[in-house]
Order: sequence, then C-alpha cells, then structure tokens
Amino acid sequence: MKKLFEKLGITEKPKGASTGTGWFAGEGGLLEVRSPIDGTRMAQISKAGDEEYERILDASCKAFEHWRQVPAPQRGEIVRQIGNRIRELKTELGALISLEVGKIRSEAEGEVQEVIDMCDFAQGQSRMLYGLTTQSERPGHRLYEQWHPLGPIGLITAFNFPMAVPGWNAMNALICGDTLIWKPSSKAPLCAIALCKLIGDVLKENGQPEGIFSLLVGERTTIGERLSADGRLPLISATGSVAMGRKVAERVGARLGRSLLELGGNNAIIVTPSADLSLAIRAILFGAVGTAGQRCTTTRRVMVQESIFNELSSRLIEAYKQVRIGDPRDESTLMGPLIDARARERMLKSMEELKSQGGRILYGGEPLSGGIFDRGAYVTPCIAEARNHYPVVQRETFAPLLYLIRYEKLEEAIGYQNDVPQGLSSSIFSNDLGETEIFLSHTGSDCGLANVNVGTSGAEIGEAGTEAWKNYMRRQTSCINFSGKLPLAQGISFGGDG
Repeated sequence: MKKLFEKLGITEKPKGASTGTGWFAGEGGLLEVRSPIDGTRMAQISKAGDEEYERILDASCKAFEHWRQVPAPQRGEIVRQIGNRIRELKTELGALISLEVGKIRSEAEGEVQEVIDMCDFAQGQSRMLYGLTTQSERPGHRLYEQWHPLGPIGLITAFNFPMAVPGWNAMNALICGDTLIWKPSSKAPLCAIALCKLIGDVLKENGQPEGIFSLLVGERTTIGERLSADGRLPLISATGSVAMGRKVAERVGARLGRSLLELGGNNAIIVTPSADLSLAIRAILFGAVGTAGQRCTTTRRVMVQESIFNELSSRLIEAYKQVRIGDPRDESTLMGPLIDARARERMLKSMEELKSQGGRILYGGEPLSGGIFDRGAYVTPCIAEARNHYPVVQRETFAPLLYLIRYEKLEEAIGYQNDVPQGLSSSIFSNDLGETEIFLSHTGSDCGLANVNVGTSGAEIGEAGTEAWKNYMRRQTSCINFSGKLPLAQGISFGGDG
C-alpha cells in the first residue's frame, strides 16, 4: 500500500481540501479511512471546514472567468491529456479502488477505463458544442441558438463508483468551460484525492490557474448541504440515494438553481420463454452480484414467465454457487465485501421483511465468518421469490439481494417492471421481435435505459454522451436584424417600420 500511495502522490495524512494545485489542511477534524476488505487503516484525512470552503469557492469562481474564455477545442486537448495520464496509472488507480471500496480488480480497472473512455469522448465533443439556426418569419433577420459555459459546478458523488461518476460529470463540464468543486463520499476520499491531484497536475502543466478542478472532503452538513444552498453554483450534480437526492433538489430548487440527479434504481430484467436462458443467466448473475450489488444499475428484480420459472431459478442458483467470495485483490474472487457493516445489516433486515411479507429465500443471504470475513462485511448473494407489490420489493436495497417474480403475460411483466417508484435501467431477454418491440415502445419500459438481450448493468459511454453536455451549459437564443428596418413578429404594427 505504501508503494501504491507513493506512485499516486498520496501521503499518510492527506489534506482534504484542494484547488487542484494548492492543498490545505482542513479545520473540519480528521476522517479515518479503513479498507472494507479487512479493516486496515489506510489514512487519516484532514476534512475541510468553513475556511477551506470559502477559499475554494472563491478560487473556483475566479478560475471560471479565465477557463470559459479558453477555446473549447483547447479545453478538449487538456482533457485528452488527463485521459492519457490516467491511462498511465490505470493499474494503480484500479488497485486503489479495490482497497478503498472493495471492488474486485477487474471491475476496478474497468471503472478506470470508463474515465479514460469519457476523456476520449469529451475531447471529440469539445469540437461539437453545436447550436441550431432557426428560420425567422421577419425578412432580413436570423435566429440562432448558442451555448455558453454555465459557471462553477458543485459535484457530489457516492462511494460505489468513486472515479467513473466524477469522470462522467467532470470531463463534460470541463470541455464546456465550467469549473468544478467536488465533494466525494466520505467512504471513498482517497480515490478523490488521487484523481484530483492527477487532474490538477495536468492543468498546471498546461499553464492553467488553480481552482478549475477543486476538492472538498468533509461532512454532509459542512460541505454537501452548503454546496446545494450556495447561489454561486448554478448547477449541482449529485449521485447517491433517493433520500439524498430529495434533499439536494429541495435546497437547490429553493434558490432556483439547477440540479442533475442520478439516484437509486430498482432495475428489472424480463425473461420470456423465447429467451436464450444461458445468456440471460449470465447477465442476471453479473447484474445482481457485480460490485456486491452496490450499483445504481444493479439487477434487483427478474420477471420470469411461469412456464420457465423453475428451470431459470434452479440454473441461476447453480450459477450463484460458483461465485467465489473473498478478498477482491485475489484474481479468482468474483464478489468482495459490502462497503460496511451497516450495509450488511440493511440487507439482512430486508430479507427478514421479505419473509414476513410472504416471500421466501431460495438461496444465500448468510453473513460469512472466519478469517478475512471477520474483518469485513461479507455475505453470500441472495436469491428470493417475491411478489412485486411487497413493500420491501418496492424499495431499493443496496446489496446483492435479487427478487424473482412470476408472470403470465408480457403486459403483466412490463406492468411490474414499471410499477416501482424508481426508474433507471431495464432489460428484456427474448428472441421474439414482437416482444422486444413492445418492450421498447411507448407502452413498454419507462426507464431511461432499456436493453434487449443485455443486462441492466455495465453502461457504456452512451449514458453520459449524446446531449448530456447541454446540462453543463446555458442556452442563449439570439436574433440578428440586418434588414435596416424594424418589422415586428406576428404581423404586429406599432406605428413604426413594417
């Protein structure tokens, strides 16, 4: 761990406040960071307090005045360099993710690759911040839209994707001319420090001022709530629980700011009789067990047609039995620990609620003990049979707890799919074109992600691409009159030129 920290520029007692180039020992107390793998103490971080908050907000606002004037393709070139620097440290950054949040090594390095891919994508996007031209009804006039940098942006992220989520946001925001102030989860601050240092180094090498990419490690009340209420920040992008999102939206909305929220998901897969069951089972396994069930896109529910329920459930149980649980640094491990003991307690409580509501456990769900299991929150992933209306099924449990739900007709399955308060990712496994088209139609899945013969998890660049950059800019419609006259629209006459 010492060599890893040295390579990434992390000290034993890191400073938790940074303008990207300057690092400050905060006045918010100490945050002890322990690995969920075995409880090893990794570092003690000085958390940001009021003084550091104001220092960094001032630096970010000042940096925005400069950064917004840098041509977008030049901003894209700097983002490309950030991607290359991350490429050089992919193995080390992946190792840090494994240590700090318990992901298996392949998933951790895959997360780092997502940031690299986003840098590549954002560089290209920096030359495509397009605006449309609209035909005017007045002769000698031109109407068009353009997009301007928005301002300093507050970024609040969760523990489960400590580098990919900030990467999706930051690279788009940077090419759009915004500056960022990042409050990471207190469960993954070292990943944030490593990424902030790397980005800050690249910005400095390109002659850019401090404050373009800043970091505030601290408490929700000291930092997170303050960012949400700060009128200097036109946008707050927040990733986390639904409860957190409601609080952020209320505070940002109260000041008429913008919020960009990526919250929980109660994601479902529909499996029809025409499906390739081998394909479906592999997708369900990865979607439900990957990252120990701690993804926003984790598969939480599977709607299985009655005629294939017994076959799918028995084959899925056999697949679950092959999952090796343990130290995520071991190449043979497929599932590491939950983030902490509290997460395990919530999973066990949900299983008890399920049984009291009429469901039954088909496999797993046991806390593991002995050796490394005593020093981390390890469980066997759980498969349960349930009904969609159970209160526990309607709620997202952030753990490897999967509900199998029987259905007769496809319309019934789609109804179950949509009948939860959350909507994020969805899938159907079917080789029937009619079924897949119904699933993707206006009457089909109501989720933002709808997949066919692909699981709910494992998003590619598309989720952060296409029109996503517009979230980080402000739209301006402009009218140019080159006619030498002053006609009014809609044929209105007001005593002047017509």
